[in-house]
Formats: sequence, structure tokens, C-alpha cells
Amino acid sequence: MIRLSGITPSGEMHLGNYLGAVRRWAAESGPEDLYFVSNLHAMTTHHEPAALRRLTRHQLAVMIAAGVPGDAVFVQSDLINEHMALTWLLECTCTFGEARRMVQFKEKSDGRESVRLGLLTYPVLMASDILLHGAAEVPVGNDQNQHVELARTLARRFNANYGEAFVVPRGVLPETAARIRDLTVPEKKMSKSASDVGGIIYVLDEPDTIRRKLRRAVTDGMADVRYAPDEQPGVANLLEIVAACKDTSPTAVADGIDSYRDLKEAAAEAVIAELGPVRERALDLLAGGGELDKIRSAGAERARDRSRDRLANALHLAGVD
Repeated sequence: MIRLSGITPSGEMHLGNYLGAVRRWAAESGPEDLYFVSNLHAMTTHHEPAALRRLTRHQLAVMIAAGVPGDAVFVQSDLINEHMALTWLLECTCTFGEARRMVQFKEKSDGRESVRLGLLTYPVLMASDILLHGAAEVPVGNDQNQHVELARTLARRFNANYGEAFVVPRGVLPETAARIRDLTVPEKKMSKSASDVGGIIYVLDEPDTIRRKLRRAVTDGMADVRYAPDEQPGVANLLEIVAACKDTSPTAVADGIDSYRDLKEAAAEAVIAELGPVRERALDLLAGGGELDKIRSAGAERARDRSRDRLANALHLAGVD
């Protein structure tokens, strides 16, 4: 059974991405699972081409450095012909109403006079990602489940109209992982698109930068180290960071710390210890170039081999071979 997960290079990978997804991929990867950098999805809003190339390499390097198997990763645009061919078939299977009902399109287009057409149609590209590679399960949060449901709808409709071509996937909730919050606005999750980088710990941040950001993290005036997310979101966030890095519970972390200063220092040490080896390996990959390029090229070829027959069959059934 194939599971498929991806990450969009809309910004540098941060601690929340790493603890919430990438580290889990490395630990739980099965023999058929696939992980990809969804760089085509980063084009639905304005982007800088040079930045997109850099961030694509960055995401790939961090995934490999974190332990995601090299034979399970690929970059979406390296199979652009395959993805675009299937996306067109699926766009001709999808209705305008189905695309327009996607919640993320409504949210991202709200209040704008003009939006890119890709913002409307990218859920069909996401369906293409899933169906091209034969994924049976797609681990997604509630905010993406609607897109998996669209992929299910399109797979069933294509199969019914033209013949059996696609596995009908299902969305599955990933195992509970750390939900890391912004250090300066703990009511919000850590985000690649945040305007204040002081609240974001990036995977490639230097140790001194990590310490500085955590020392400035928002807490409160209670001076009481306890795990109470509703009452003390900033303190709870720091406790969750330490707990995730040390594979324990926030409550257990709180039991051994008496002051906010000690909590911030504990968080800094835990994060530095967790990210250090990943940062070092990722920087080596990015600096060397050759090894990362070989991993990327081999991943693209394996993904192409796995999807070739499926795409050829879909094109044949649709009458365009």
C-alpha cells in the first residue's frame, strides 16, 4: 500500500514542519511510501523563480538529512510532463462548481480583485499527484481533507466513464504530532508565511539564533511553569517544544522546571540537540551539490517508472494515446 505526502516550498522549513511532519516521515516510512517537494503548488501566488529553485533544494536537502529514505523522495516538477498530462485529464473530469467549492480557494481569494487561475485549479493538480502515483492513503489534516475527497470523486468518475485507471485514495489523519506555535504570537501556529521571523525557528538556524529567539519567546506574567494551553499558550508552546524534542509529555517537562528562564534555556538546548545533526547534514548536501543532485535525479526516475504504466493506461482509456 502506497502512502503519499508532500511539502510545499513556500518558505524555509521550520521547526513546526520538521517536528510535525518530516521527522515522522523518516521514522514511519514504509517500503512503498512516497514523499515529494510540491514546488508546482508554490506557483499559485506570486513567487520569485530563483527563490523557488533555492527553496526546492532546501526542502529536499532537509528531508534527506532528517532521514527520509532517498529512494522514496522526488521533486514534483521533475515529472512535470506526467503531472501536467494527468492534470489535464482530471480538469476535464472535474466541474467548475467542485473546484470553486474548495475552502482554501475561498479563503485565499476572499477580498482580492484578481487571483491566479492556478489557485482555483491546484486541487486538481493535487488530485493528479495522488492518482498518478497510485496512493491508497494520504495523511492529511482537516484543512486538506476536502482535497483528498475531490481526488476520490475524480478517480471514481474517471474509472466509471472511461475504465479502471486509478486507485481510489482515502485521507487518513496522521498520528498526533507536535503542533508548534509562533514564539511571538503563540495563539497562531508557526508558519512559513509569517511576517515576523523572530517567532519562527528554522531548521537551518544557527544555535545562537535559536537561543536568541527562544529567550525572546512570549510567555506571561504568571511566573508559573505548568501545562495549561488555554490559560498560558506561550508557556505551553515551549513545554510542547521540549516534549516533542525529548519524546516525553509537556506535563512531565513542566514538573522539572521552576522558572521561565530555565524553561527557555531547556527549550533552546532541546531544539539545538534535535536539529544539530539535521542542520549539519543538510548544509553539507546543499554545499556539495553533486550528492543532492544524484538523489534528486534517481528519485525522479524511480517515480517516473512507478507512474508510467498508470498514466499510459489513463491516456489510452481517455482516447488520447
